[in-house]
Amino acid sequence: MNDVLNEVYNPDVLECIANLSNDEVFTPPEVANAMLDLLPQELFSNPNTKFLDPACKSGVFLREIAKRLLVGLEKEYPDLQSRVDHIFKNQLYGIAITELTSLLSRRSVYCCKYADNKYSVTKFDTLQGNIFFEEGRHLFVGGKCLHCGIGEQSFKEQFSDKEEKHAYQFIHNLMPGELENMKFDVIIGNPPYQMSDGGGTGSSAIPIYQHFVESAKKLQPKYITMIIPSRWFIGGKGLDHFRESMLKDNRILELHDFGNSSDCFPSVSIEGGVCYFLWSRDSHSLCKVYSHSTNGRTTYVERPLLEDGSDVFIRQNEIISVIRKVINNKEKSFSTIVSPRNPYNFKEEFNTSKTLSNNSIKILGINGKKRKYLLFSLNSIGRNIEEIDKFKLFISKADGAAGTIGFPIPARIIGKVEIGEPGTACTETFLRIGPFKNREEAQNVKKYMETKFFRALVGARKGKNMTQNTYSFVPLQNFTSYEEIDWSKTITEIDEQLNKKYNLTEQEIDFINEMISVME
Repeated sequence: MNDVLNEVYNPDVLECIANLSNDEVFTPPEVANAMLDLLPQELFSNPNTKFLDPACKSGVFLREIAKRLLVGLEKEYPDLQSRVDHIFKNQLYGIAITELTSLLSRRSVYCCKYADNKYSVTKFDTLQGNIFFEEGRHLFVGGKCLHCGIGEQSFKEQFSDKEEKHAYQFIHNLMPGELENMKFDVIIGNPPYQMSDGGGTGSSAIPIYQHFVESAKKLQPKYITMIIPSRWFIGGKGLDHFRESMLKDNRILELHDFGNSSDCFPSVSIEGGVCYFLWSRDSHSLCKVYSHSTNGRTTYVERPLLEDGSDVFIRQNEIISVIRKVINNKEKSFSTIVSPRNPYNFKEEFNTSKTLSNNSIKILGINGKKRKYLLFSLNSIGRNIEEIDKFKLFISKADGAAGTIGFPIPARIIGKVEIGEPGTACTETFLRIGPFKNREEAQNVKKYMETKFFRALVGARKGKNMTQNTYSFVPLQNFTSYEEIDWSKTITEIDEQLNKKYNLTEQEIDFINEMISVME
């Protein structure tokens, strides 16, 4: 054994890494070990436990599992080489996502890229050992792959003439024959996150990590632990069904959420952060939710993933109690006065004014990266014409720089709120709030939107883009009466009134003040 380790051949691993595609995010050993810590540790002292990584890239999960098994099985197999042979041949299995990552994984796990080589720490009869790779095929039905969702035309344009087809075995019903009927105790990994699927004149990406989680569940192992983007909390392209099934699955026993992906992957930026979880086939309970904020603070709450009155996962444990108090008040949602996207169905290119006739209206849009009103004919809009002569508010539907709760700290959450005068409308860049009877009512709503209370509740479910549903946690107020809330006061004073109305504790108020910045 020692002779083999001393003579290990070292291939140029950096050359392999340089050729990997951009959907392959490598897992640091400390993150892999944090995920392994979620599992019952007696698994590592059981010689019959079987582990599968269905998305091998560097082999880090199998390598770190091997380290634990080498310690846990020492009494069972006192001889080191016998122990190594048993572990690598009977307990550790992987499916690589590319040929390159299969070589890299074997190099990491077996100390040799070919498992039947004399330099391998345990000699197999085949060059793959228990880390398999076979190029799969997409199954196109109705113009899309039945398994991963990539468009057939996009595939032909991007990948058909390339060696790598991104038809990952695990999610394309191509389990290696040796694994086809095997029962696994643990499925663990860091799957590919997305696949390019060109859209329009630019490119877009479809998420695929959810397919790995769903395929793992179908195999019914005792445990699953994977690290994936957190975007599924809110939903998004191709994720609505996955989000619903995950949030209603009470077999997810533990969830660690990181608003800043660099806390797990220092050199990679993943919008919306990442999370890893533990799923247990035979358990049904509340979930232990660990929220890791960018200020280094970690909070823990045992709770359902899906709160009553919500259709998304609420990431911040501290805001849960505030939302529950709001829901208990049984008021209408602020979202009822927020428009869907493209509120006026504006039909023109927003570049220069088109008309100066009597039926012209001012359209708010983005021109030269700045907000600007340009004159257009009334015919340039296709709906909500009846509200043109009323007051309303406009707010951008996309303002990533405003942040979410926990990232950055403190966060603004929403962009500038602008009063739309009578005779105005907006492009699809904005959402419309209203309409309102007069300027005073519009100003009162604007003040409400600028409070920390309002923005904290928006931030609790904010995704990449602001939609009508983003405002669903916010309670609607009476903006024409001054009895309950005195709208003539300053923003800070209105916040104090709202905190009192909803009986917020000092701890809840302190959290909101820490997370939410003052609107400039």
